[in-house]
Amino acid sequence: MEAVNFCGINFSCLEQEQLFREDDETRFVVTVNAEFIVKANHNPTFLNIINDNYATFDGQIPYFFARLLNSQQHFDKISGSDLIYDACANAQKNNKSIFLLGGETKANKLSVEKIRATYGLRVDGYSPPYENYPFSAKNSQEILNKITEFKPDFLFVAFGAIKQEYWIHDHLDFLKQHKVRLVVGCGGTFDFVSGQVKRAPRFMQKAGFEGVWRLLAEPRLFRLRFRRLLESTRFFGVLYNHHLALGGRHNGLIRKNRF
Repeated sequence: MEAVNFCGINFSCLEQEQLFREDDETRFVVTVNAEFIVKANHNPTFLNIINDNYATFDGQIPYFFARLLNSQQHFDKISGSDLIYDACANAQKNNKSIFLLGGETKANKLSVEKIRATYGLRVDGYSPPYENYPFSAKNSQEILNKITEFKPDFLFVAFGAIKQEYWIHDHLDFLKQHKVRLVVGCGGTFDFVSGQVKRAPRFMQKAGFEGVWRLLAEPRLFRLRFRRLLESTRFFGVLYNHHLALGGRHNGLIRKNRF
């Protein structure tokens, strides 16, 4: 399978349906936005985690520039906030199960209830007490016990940027042993699914202003959202260094055999 190298990250050129392909592989999907690109370019460990798995475009602005620089190649924008609904539809059709890990307790619970009511599938969730990663031995074991007991086919992890990817990476062998076939770091997705936060209108998403929408929609988190939005603007510096500084030269395509 081909991949697009953009800003130092190998993005998978895949159709979303390929993520649900019936086989024995455990697919770890990293949905990459501008903030992830900035962090990955300053954190080699995080960059390796992304490049060793399935990276997809989440942010509209990085997706726009990647398409501009690779106009001959087709690749989709696949965000965690959209992917969870497709996973639910697939699970409903193929008798699969979904587990929601992380997020705020209320958002997790409401998301489970809404998915169960809407799709009628086997779904459960767990929101562990908040702490920095790595988690305490007690909380780590409780998480693993919940997953072992439920045996999900699809797992969505909402610990927030980097923390969720580190946790998935560190427990990928465990997830493979328990036959989790799709695992996705999904950030604030449960806030949307639960209805606690309204997602930006489609035109704002298309224009790349979803981060601005969340800044205004969650005044209690204004400082956090502002810092993250400010950090995301550093993406343009990364873009310049990787693709524009040498007269428009860029890394182009690489080939990867995952399918």
